[in-house]
Amino acid sequence: MDARHHPLSEEQLARLRRRLGERLIVLIGMMGAGKTSIGRRLANILSLPFLDADSEIEKAANLSISEIFEHYGETHFREGEERVIARLLSGGPAVLATGGGAFMSEATRQACGDMGITVWLKADVPVMLERVRKKGNRPLLKGADPEGTMRALLKEREPIYALADIVIASREAPHQVVVSDILTALQAHLHQGATA
Repeated sequence: MDARHHPLSEEQLARLRRRLGERLIVLIGMMGAGKTSIGRRLANILSLPFLDADSEIEKAANLSISEIFEHYGETHFREGEERVIARLLSGGPAVLATGGGAFMSEATRQACGDMGITVWLKADVPVMLERVRKKGNRPLLKGADPEGTMRALLKEREPIYALADIVIASREAPHQVVVSDILTALQAHLHQGATA
């Protein structure tokens, strides 16, 4: 994506990076909200590393997320997820995409708040279902009623996701539109922090 597709000038991007300091931009939200694809584009524009917590977990375990769930269960996965995210948060400025359930951990939430600016990518269930159907590797959606499962998970997680610093609608629009929304919101959030 080039400069014409987002609202900030090079000077504004540089100021945003300076105000960010050592903090990370932490993307949270449900599976299919677009955290990885949007996160990559955002990191590219900001000239920051992109980190994907799920990929890092798979590397550390030498297993896919599905295999970890299958062999060891969700509790074991969540414990590993906490450790991996804590490590990633300590590595300096970056854009970090977290797994859908990561922010439900109080320890992870606290660490994300201490080390980063949290951005909830909020998407409607039909949009998320359409996106995850293309991948078919979501262990929590393996049952007979993926939509019912997703709606139940969203109902449980929404009040926690709502604790994020910034909420962005991840809608059925080109990714650069959502990235532009994030940049504008980040600029406002960091400016507010600088003048507080």
